[in-house]
Amino acid sequence: MTVSRAPGDSVTPATRPSGRWRTLAWQVIGLLVIVAVWWLVTDVLKLYPPYVFPSPHAVWTEVAYGLWGTGPQDGKLLSAIGGSLRRVLIGYAAAVALGGVVGLIMGAWPPVRTSLGAYLTGVQSVPSIAFVPFAILFLGLNERAVLFVVILEGFIPVALAVSGALLTVPPALRIAGRTLGAHGPMLTWRVLLPAAVPNVLTGLRTAWSFAWRALVGGELLIAGSKSLGEQLEVGRNTANVALVLATIIIIGVIGGLFDLLLRTVEARVRRDYGLEVAQ
Repeated sequence: MTVSRAPGDSVTPATRPSGRWRTLAWQVIGLLVIVAVWWLVTDVLKLYPPYVFPSPHAVWTEVAYGLWGTGPQDGKLLSAIGGSLRRVLIGYAAAVALGGVVGLIMGAWPPVRTSLGAYLTGVQSVPSIAFVPFAILFLGLNERAVLFVVILEGFIPVALAVSGALLTVPPALRIAGRTLGAHGPMLTWRVLLPAAVPNVLTGLRTAWSFAWRALVGGELLIAGSKSLGEQLEVGRNTANVALVLATIIIIGVIGGLFDLLLRTVEARVRRDYGLEVAQ
């Protein structure tokens, strides 16, 4: 016996084409087109000399030497990735903790939100590189200066996201929480904050991008450290454009992978909250 399906019924995941694979296929095609144009400009048409605009093969050679080479000068990119990841994870964790506390305070007390929120929004509009000279003069030319900039750039989006997310909680949940006996900090912690989690995750993803960009900008000024910023500076000082491009690509890949991870978690939470449907 066949069962008829109403026009509005959804198709089961087993019979529905996967949107993820289509998206991935288009992304791979786009990457291949970019590499093909790059190869055409550098290796075929030779519009620029190699020391100005290196070929994909030259950049890949720098990536290979820097990640798994066995020579005395090889493996520098791998150690640089480790140093940068250690700094950004420490700074990002501190920014999330500090921003979460400040955001809760701003969301609970309107006077604090009105005054401090305006200042944080203004500071957020300042490029992170502008804070590097202050950090160096205040903390010295060391790793603490970089962490200061990373924490500052990551803390503000988290604080604003938490504060804003608490304000977007439906009034019905506030009323229900008060009816059940939750008041003051208990209402915020047990009712408002769990309801605001999806919007908070969006702020965490924004904070990551801010912190990652601030890290690389600060590392450019730390001499002798194992960092991706130092590799950019080494490439500039030695006129090694291939190394510069290889480092830029690695920075983009790492930033994109972390953003993809946070985006996946955010999408899963939004589905669990009923704010999105599975694709």
